[in-house]
Amino acid sequence: MTADFAQPTSKAADSGHRFDPTRRWAAHLKLGLAHREENGQGVTRLVTRQHQGPLRVQRPFYPEGRDGCCHVYLLHPPGGLVSGDALHIEAELAPHAHALLTTPAANKLYKADSHGVHWSQTTALKVAPGATLEWLPQDTIAFDGSRGQQSTEIALQGDARCLGWEVLVLGRQAGDLPFVQGQLDQRFALTRDDRPLWHERQLMEPQHPRFKGHWGQGSASVQATLWCVGLSAPDQAINTLREALPASPRWAVSHRQGVLLLRYLGHDRNEAWSLCLQAWCCLRPLWLGLPAQIPRIWLT
Repeated sequence: MTADFAQPTSKAADSGHRFDPTRRWAAHLKLGLAHREENGQGVTRLVTRQHQGPLRVQRPFYPEGRDGCCHVYLLHPPGGLVSGDALHIEAELAPHAHALLTTPAANKLYKADSHGVHWSQTTALKVAPGATLEWLPQDTIAFDGSRGQQSTEIALQGDARCLGWEVLVLGRQAGDLPFVQGQLDQRFALTRDDRPLWHERQLMEPQHPRFKGHWGQGSASVQATLWCVGLSAPDQAINTLREALPASPRWAVSHRQGVLLLRYLGHDRNEAWSLCLQAWCCLRPLWLGLPAQIPRIWLT
């Protein structure tokens, strides 16, 4: 006669704190922002805040006045992603809300472990009719040997507006440690009323011909994309950018399907960041009728 015995379970395995090829450390942050009428004026409030794992937000800030844009800082205390990390960020803006979401420092994508386990980061942003979202994270630095997937989805409804950017640095420029191996899969989807405005996927593998070819990455170690949806006069915005930004073959701007896109491809992180910052300062008055207000977390 034989008996079947249940296998003991590991608390480490149940929690995801394991160190084999199947490990997964998850973190989740869900935010909801809504427009409220208080004391005879409108204000955007952070009304929903749910988190699991090392993802947090500080209290909302109102550097543009209590009835102005709500600034929210997304915090990831570890400071970067390692093998097995799975970060999921959600934010939803209710009708007529206005929020600027940013981060206090660069997001670092560290080298994969000896098992080559990938990390993942998913961002899902929903913007209701009449709402305005500014998605302005600081740059992302992919260390040599990093392996993972970044996915960003922005769903606009009705006349919702959005401006955002992504600045990506491949390798560690300060330490002269280039990105010579690894794999970075970036996916981006921007929709309005469930219809695609801009879909893109790029797979960065240093060993692939597209990484060095002039028809692809061209061996560039820094790239940046800024997008803006909701401009009333896109041609004027493009002319303003071309007049205000330093002339260079490393960037270009276009407008299609209601989306203004500014692209940078080069080797200088500071140049890319400065370009996006200047473009935002030029576009915000045309886009919202408001001057750009630098988040104070960038100055610390």
